[in-house]
Amino acid sequence: MTDSMPTPPSAGANATERFLAREMLGVVEVAALAAGRLMGRGDRNAADQAAVTAMRQAMGNAPIDGKIVIGEGERDEAPMLYIGEKVGAGSGGGGLPELDIAVDPLEGTNLVANGLPGAVATLALAPRGGLFHAPDTYMDKLVVGPTAKDAVDIRASVEDNLDAIAKSLDRNVEDLTIVILDRPRHEETIGRLRKAGARIKLISDGDLMPAISAAMKGSAIHAVMGTGGAPEAVLSAAALKCLGGGIQARLRWRHDEEKARAEAMGVDPSEDRVYSTNDLAPADEIVFAACGITTGDILTGVRYFGGGARTHSIVMTHSTGLVRFTDTIHMDRENPGAVYLN
Repeated sequence: MTDSMPTPPSAGANATERFLAREMLGVVEVAALAAGRLMGRGDRNAADQAAVTAMRQAMGNAPIDGKIVIGEGERDEAPMLYIGEKVGAGSGGGGLPELDIAVDPLEGTNLVANGLPGAVATLALAPRGGLFHAPDTYMDKLVVGPTAKDAVDIRASVEDNLDAIAKSLDRNVEDLTIVILDRPRHEETIGRLRKAGARIKLISDGDLMPAISAAMKGSAIHAVMGTGGAPEAVLSAAALKCLGGGIQARLRWRHDEEKARAEAMGVDPSEDRVYSTNDLAPADEIVFAACGITTGDILTGVRYFGGGARTHSIVMTHSTGLVRFTDTIHMDRENPGAVYLN
């Protein structure tokens, strides 16, 4: 991020998308730097608040006219980055890009609190109307890479989908690795995966980065299955669209009040409807950015040294087909010191 507000380029959508990618990289970096200081402290709320505060401050300086569509909750529950909040230097007008923004300042609060791998600061943005306004509930999800996205069906059995994924990759079911949240609600699915012979990677929290891994060749992750957060499904869809992967999802209400609130938002309450990648992230212009907080399969976590810190991030754009990994040194000008890259 820059202190003085740059002017977005006027050379078309691709130039604007690249410009926003650079700006959003700085936003996720500052959130990761703030939350990373609290790794292993056992206080998930403090880590989350640190990330939220840092991200909101960075968003306030961004050269955008943004609106939070997925955030920290309703306004009466969250003082900042709440759903509907206007963010950016252009929130009062001024001709800056009008964007819908989905944020998760700390994906994996428990992971940071307990010093476990895989926590990230992340966001996605698109032109107004370009992201599904997901209610704060659960979704049943099936995530696969580019070669399998047209072969699977979330309505089919676990076994049929495993066969379809294996066939699309020209390998055996026994060669597949499926990621699933380690939850009691997934006991049956886990049992069926084991019986079918698939390899399983159980995770304690955070299914967003595994979803991205499923669309990256060489990650050794071939699918994500199971029920997780609906807001995370939208963030996953934004990233998967950039990577060419696919997600299918169905709403899973936890109680009637939740369902009623979603209906008031204009969301189809049916649990039978299958949402595709394009349903969750319909825009052609999408920017997705994430910065590692604790080291995971894709991103290295924040590393601090006497005089600064080092971050590892990924930023993707859809229309330009850009996927960029960024390794950044953040020097502390108030306390300069040697750069130890470890």
